[in-house]
Amino acid sequence: MADRPLSSLNKPDATLEAALRPSAFDDFTGQPKVKERLEIAVEAARRRKEPLDHILLSGPPGLGKTTIANILANAMGATVKATSGPTIEKAADLAGLLTNLSEGDVLFIDEIHRLQKTIEEYLYPAMEDFRLDIIIDQGPNARSVRLTLPRFTLIGATTRSGLLSAPMLTRFGIRERLDYYTAEQLQGIILRGARLLKIETDPAGALEIARRSRGTPRIAGNLLRRVRDYAQVRGDGRIDGAIADRALGILEIDADGLDEMDKRLLEAVIVKFAGGPVGVNSLAVAVGEEPDTIEEVYEPYLIMEGYLNRTPQGRICTEKAFRKLGLTPSRSGQPRLL
Repeated sequence: MADRPLSSLNKPDATLEAALRPSAFDDFTGQPKVKERLEIAVEAARRRKEPLDHILLSGPPGLGKTTIANILANAMGATVKATSGPTIEKAADLAGLLTNLSEGDVLFIDEIHRLQKTIEEYLYPAMEDFRLDIIIDQGPNARSVRLTLPRFTLIGATTRSGLLSAPMLTRFGIRERLDYYTAEQLQGIILRGARLLKIETDPAGALEIARRSRGTPRIAGNLLRRVRDYAQVRGDGRIDGAIADRALGILEIDADGLDEMDKRLLEAVIVKFAGGPVGVNSLAVAVGEEPDTIEEVYEPYLIMEGYLNRTPQGRICTEKAFRKLGLTPSRSGQPRLL
């Protein structure tokens, strides 16, 4: 088979993203309890001919919070207006968003935990009473103007719900947390995406990708794209177990889903800090990564899989992490080869 130019293989693939983002609950795989509760809420709101209650979706990145927000809007026949917490810098930004909403619209705020506290306070009456009080002018000429808002649904997405204030949390009538997916659920997501994109993929190939996707659909989609590239350049375009294994090997993603940075983190804790405990800031310096990235991207999976423990004193590697790197703890605190 003639090789295709790499430039054509690595283009951003909007079709792939669209295929992996279902538009209805019937096509959504995983999160069965969350899905059932939200379907009930949607059906009840439709029967009452009312907008949905405000909804907070929390959980690690890439699990489908944005997808669910769009599914909810589609189910309600509503228009979605999307933004993110850091982009709303002043009250006028928020006022512009809210006053442009129509009855029943959905306002989706990603990373809602990063809203400034003053902006949060403007949101309270908007969420509760559908009104907005804004201050015009300054000093002696300052005056308050009350704007009446249409009934809308605010859907917030956050990876760190603990950073939201209690008053904000209580204003969400529905709060749902998304959990990591099983390999079998991810296999179904990958097969669906491959089928819609006409990428010939057998169940073994899809499962191999799913097992190394860290329980995250977004990562599964990214890996499917990379394995497709490999299959087209080094194979016949078909993805099976052997092709997936070789492609993921080139990407340095092992059979347990750990990549190069995961292993660097574990190695730093074990070798540089004698297995821990070590604080996240010291660990970040040791591996050349931002503390927030370590806490939000890498640590959750390492903790879930039992390689790392987070204690009040700092991060500690488990015996499983030592075995993963072919090391064993010693009484002197320095690891030695198995």
